[in-house]
Amino acid sequence: MPLAPGPEIDQRDTSQILQDSGIYVLMSDVSDESIKPIIEWILLENHVAQKKKKELLLIVCSEGGSVEDAFALIDIIGASTIPVKTVGLGVIASAGLMIFLAGHKGRRMLTPNTSIMSHQYSGSSDGKHHELISIAKEFTLIQQRMLNHYMKTTGMTKATVLKKLLPTSDVYLSAEEALKLGICDIVSDFKK
Repeated sequence: MPLAPGPEIDQRDTSQILQDSGIYVLMSDVSDESIKPIIEWILLENHVAQKKKKELLLIVCSEGGSVEDAFALIDIIGASTIPVKTVGLGVIASAGLMIFLAGHKGRRMLTPNTSIMSHQYSGSSDGKHHELISIAKEFTLIQQRMLNHYMKTTGMTKATVLKKLLPTSDVYLSAEEALKLGICDIVSDFKK
């Protein structure tokens, strides 16, 4: 009989029960602190677990954060031999959207009330003139990696991604609009 959360089970126990069942919930900003346990979970399931799961489920509700940390997780999801299903609910924005997009093709689901937001890379830096010139190159490289990720995961051309998802202002989408753009594979209530 499965354990049900109750007064005797704290949040850490609930999270561990979900992870042991192949489910991880990301409900925070994207940072090294929030991404590291997800990377460890995927690596553990792929390389250490005696019994391989048929699918890993990553539920994403995040307003974004560090794009560099998002790319670390995106690379791990891409390398997973166990298919990773992503479910977006609540809000998936910025780096949170990029993580959602990394779910394996055919396994990216949005719930009907999910709010989606995409934008160009946003960063800042300070320093001496030569340091700012150097970091400007990294900003350009990050924007290019984002563009490549969007093209790969949506099937859109560069021109379409730049127009529909990475224009000069933020883009807000409904789940149905996201489906039409190839951001997700299905819009559905969250059912097993």
